[in-house]
Order: sequence, then C-alpha cells, then structure tokens
Amino acid sequence: MVSQEQRRRQLAREKFLRQQQRRTSARRKARMRNSVIASVLGVVVIGSLALYTTGVLKDEGTKKENAGAEVSPTPTSKAPDPCEKPAEGKVKTATWKKEPELTVDKSAKYSMKLATTCGDIDIALKASAAPHTVNSFDFLAGKGYFDHSKCHRLTTNGIYVLQCGDPTGTGTGGPGYTIPDENLKDKSLKGNVYPAGTVAMANTGQKNSGGSQFFLVFQDSQLPPTYTPFGTVSESGMKVLKKIADAGESTGAGDGAPNATVVINKATVSKS
Repeated sequence: MVSQEQRRRQLAREKFLRQQQRRTSARRKARMRNSVIASVLGVVVIGSLALYTTGVLKDEGTKKENAGAEVSPTPTSKAPDPCEKPAEGKVKTATWKKEPELTVDKSAKYSMKLATTCGDIDIALKASAAPHTVNSFDFLAGKGYFDHSKCHRLTTNGIYVLQCGDPTGTGTGGPGYTIPDENLKDKSLKGNVYPAGTVAMANTGQKNSGGSQFFLVFQDSQLPPTYTPFGTVSESGMKVLKKIADAGESTGAGDGAPNATVVINKATVSKS
C-alpha cells in the first residue's frame, strides 16, 4: 500500500516531468521560430544589399545566395496582370569580348525609351556623368539586345526596384563584358538614398562589374552608393512603374519575379 509520503513524492515527480516536457517543447518551438526569423531576415538583407543580383542587383546572380536551411515563403494570391501580351519575337543572347568603343558625345543629350508590355518608360540619360554606361546602352540597344527580354525581378521590401536587362531572364546573364563604375557621387544620392525615378546599374558587388542589368527605383531606397546612377525616369514612366509595383511579386516575401508580365518589346537610345 502506498503511503501518503510516497504518493506526495510521486505527484511531485510527475509534476516535474510535465514541467520539463513543457520547457523542452517551448525551447524546440523557440528554435524553430528563431530559425524562421533568421531565414527571413537573411533574405531581406541579401535583397537590400546585394542588388545585381547576385547581388541589386546582379542577381547578374543573387536573389539570392542561400546558406543553410531556407524557409520557402507562401506565395500570395496574384492581382490581375495589368500588362499586355508581349510582341512576337525572340531575345538575343549574343555576347562580346570587350566593352564597345567609346563614341558617345558627352556634350549631347541622350534618352532611352523602353517600350514595355506595361507601357512606355522614358529615361533621360546622363551621358556627361556616366559616358561608359550610356555608351554601352546605346550599343546594346542598337543591337536589339534588350528587345523581348523580361524584367525579371521586383523588390518591394527594404528597397523598391524593378530589375531588367538580362535576356536570359534568370538574373545571371550579361553582355560578356563589364563597364566601369561611374557617377557614384551624383548629387541626387543623399544619405545613401537612391531617390524614386533613379535608373542605376546592377553589379556583382565587386567594383567595375556592371554589365547589362539595371534597376529602376519606384520608391526612395536606402542603398550604398556603389551602383552607377545613369538616368532618370519621366513622370509618365513612373506611373508605369507604379502599376507594375502595385501588382506585386511572386514569392510574397518582397523579392521575386513581378506578377505583372513586364517585357521590353523594344529599347531605343536617341541623341538630341
């Protein structure tokens, strides 16, 4: 027969075991929660600072690089696609061994028109401040390099940009050559903020690693001044960017392919 003291001790042990089980379960849940938070923060940090995508902005490889276990965000329901069907045609994936000869007139005004499925985006180019970059875009546009290519990346968390310029649509493509960084002390870049309307080069995170990928800022974005600013989007072009941004991106985490079907039907650079 169990004495009163033995019963008291048994109940105490059972209570202790229940407490231990609850604590173990709480610690396990906390570790899982912290792992999820760390993974999400990692994606946000990479998305903000590594724009080339490999970087902004090169995903020209990032979007990014993943280390360890990764939590896949749950896709959100897509808004209606606000854009038209792409024009018929195929992208060109030609590459060149070296940067084209510098023939841009630094004293002239240049503009670029991106005729996209979502509307025209007109850009005033900064030839005098970023001659190598403008010269490269003049060359590539003349070769039809951007025609029929998708804008493959939309970031809406931490930074606010639409990234284009990769004919492969993967974030890893480029023209085969790189161009030097330019205009990193542009007067528009105050407090490490790329203001809405800025058009800048994506890169790998290394100096002078820009190729063909670029990003258009649709809302002021905090970024280190390491991405060549070489153009400014017109007021009408900003309305197109807003329409694209409002449609969201595919992952639900703020950094993925745009839900809008953004294709550059034709890119042209003009001198005036």
